[in-house]
Amino acid sequence: MQSKRQIEQLLSSSGVRPNKRFGQHFLIDLNLMRLLIDSADIRKNDVVLEVGCATGSLTEAITEKAGFCVAVEIDAVLAQIAKTQLADRPNLEIIAADCLKNKFEINPVVIDALSCARSEHKGRLLLIANLPYAAGTPLMLNLITGKLIADAMFVTVQKEVADRMMAITGTKDYGILSILLSATGDVKHIRTLKPTVFWPKPQVNSAMISYIRNAEKIRQIKSIETLSAITGGLLQHRRKMLKAGCKLITGKLGKIDNWPEIFAKCRIDPNNRPDQLKPEQFVCLANLCA
Repeated sequence: MQSKRQIEQLLSSSGVRPNKRFGQHFLIDLNLMRLLIDSADIRKNDVVLEVGCATGSLTEAITEKAGFCVAVEIDAVLAQIAKTQLADRPNLEIIAADCLKNKFEINPVVIDALSCARSEHKGRLLLIANLPYAAGTPLMLNLITGKLIADAMFVTVQKEVADRMMAITGTKDYGILSILLSATGDVKHIRTLKPTVFWPKPQVNSAMISYIRNAEKIRQIKSIETLSAITGGLLQHRRKMLKAGCKLITGKLGKIDNWPEIFAKCRIDPNNRPDQLKPEQFVCLANLCA
């Protein structure tokens, strides 16, 4: 792992500074990096995805424990620094690219690299990262509902994202991220992070959050695609009562014409608004619509 001084020297030798466009804030507290690694309890056959690997500080610690690590860095200069620093790591692939193809899909290059690693290493798929702000929410949603499913995530995120991950029913931050995380697993706040543990200092606090997929909860879900669609469809009209909002859902769910019956079976008051429903109630609705 690298200290602030070492990171500064690596950037200086390459003629660059932290890039505001990419929202670069380097985690420089080595004790917090160890806490993130220890919380993940990485095993020798696990495959780890790290997004925003920067100069490879956290990556170094991950490769000491994991079966394989796929590290992704959108900044080509930083990616090259990390490749040089960690050239002796046979269980590492660094990809200089955006981790997302678009809002709804992970970059196919990343998926291919992870799939290849998992063909050899049969452990868990973990996301361990100091997540870039812009990529955090869409990446985590993809790892819950997409082609590649994460068994657990251990991330540092800005307070705004952490609030959305941990939000409970009826609060302003309650939305598709908190609902899908809660419906499929268990979310835990590990530590609040002050701006001083990053360089350059961000303007807001951050948090270290864990998510562990829950097999029992997953068994209760008939179709994760339907759950995602109905949650997003209803929350798109979160100010409307359910009995009105359900009529505005498009796609396959737009063909449903027996919403009163579905609400009754789930014991849901159609006069409620979407943000008044608990995650398990969204699951009930999705199961009856699947």
